[in-house]
Amino acid sequence: MSGAIRTESAPAPVGAYPHARRAGDFLFLSGIGPRVPGSDAIPGNVHDPRGKLVGHDIAAQCRQVFANVRAVLQASGARWEDLIDVTVFLTDMANDFRTFNAVWAEHFPDAATAPCRTTLGITSLPTPIAIELKCIARVRG
Repeated sequence: MSGAIRTESAPAPVGAYPHARRAGDFLFLSGIGPRVPGSDAIPGNVHDPRGKLVGHDIAAQCRQVFANVRAVLQASGARWEDLIDVTVFLTDMANDFRTFNAVWAEHFPDAATAPCRTTLGITSLPTPIAIELKCIARVRG
């Protein structure tokens, strides 16, 4: 296969796959989480003295995941405005959806130009993160 994209500007994938793959004018991003590039720290995670995860700040994780998506888009020759579809995975829909929706609105203030979106509540993700995005964009030119 061709068209694979990897970038040091986003956290490394947690498996054997690229950050994104271009197919014609379309860009398909792998699941992107809120880990910090270079350190893999997870913003907003709260641990007890024994290191057990006891809470998270969904706003911090949302802002980081959006930054990571932007980094992959930029490395792929796409822009934020080129997003056409986003699937959102939240591990705590009941407590996090409202905050996620508010941060989404900060990044996409005009619903008429925002990408399509589907939000799913799931029980877990491969790392101790509370959000992951799966995106499709159209690369122009």
